[in-house]
Amino acid sequence: MITVFLDLDGTLSDSAPGITRSMQHALAAMGAPVPEADALRWCIGPPLRDNLRALLGPGADIEAAAGHFHHRYGTIGWQENALYDGVPEMLDALVASGCTLHLATSKSRRHAERIVAHFGIRPRLGAVFAANDDGTGSEKPDLLAHALRETGTDPARAVMLGDREHDMKGAAANAIAGIGALWGFGNAAELTGAGAQALAASPAEAAGLILARIAAAGA
Repeated sequence: MITVFLDLDGTLSDSAPGITRSMQHALAAMGAPVPEADALRWCIGPPLRDNLRALLGPGADIEAAAGHFHHRYGTIGWQENALYDGVPEMLDALVASGCTLHLATSKSRRHAERIVAHFGIRPRLGAVFAANDDGTGSEKPDLLAHALRETGTDPARAVMLGDREHDMKGAAANAIAGIGALWGFGNAAELTGAGAQALAASPAEAAGLILARIAAAGA
């Protein structure tokens, strides 16, 4: 049977308000220029500290900035979030088909666990593979390699569903088929350029692509 690794931000949930507002909070606390929220949407997906380095530049206290981000996000930002339409149905269809589902996110584990529990989708998931609060474990190639080892999954029988290039590059680095989620924060050019083997315009279409892989493999 197929194992599906699922990204969180931009794939299962629209987390833009909480992430961009928390990033604005962190920048303001560091005395840095604060862009409009829409100008920070590119920050959704990549590891937090990579984003902060890009925004604050050399010599900045990245750990202090990350602390400011986590303070606001952990208090209110994680709730400024909503499941995309069709996600529960997608998860149900995959589980009903016999797929094993795991979360694979660069978000910190404590935030990821809280969010999937809040939305009531935690029971559909096996493991939650996520970053540590200090940022370690956030790079998708390493995170997925760890997930494969921990679950004993054959990469040839796995799929990564995500909306950003980091998801697709992580999948490709581990010989996992990558499916790009076009309803998230990336776009077709970004996803195909990073190695996506297929693109889905909606959660329902993503489920169909994964179920088709199962049928083709005779799983």
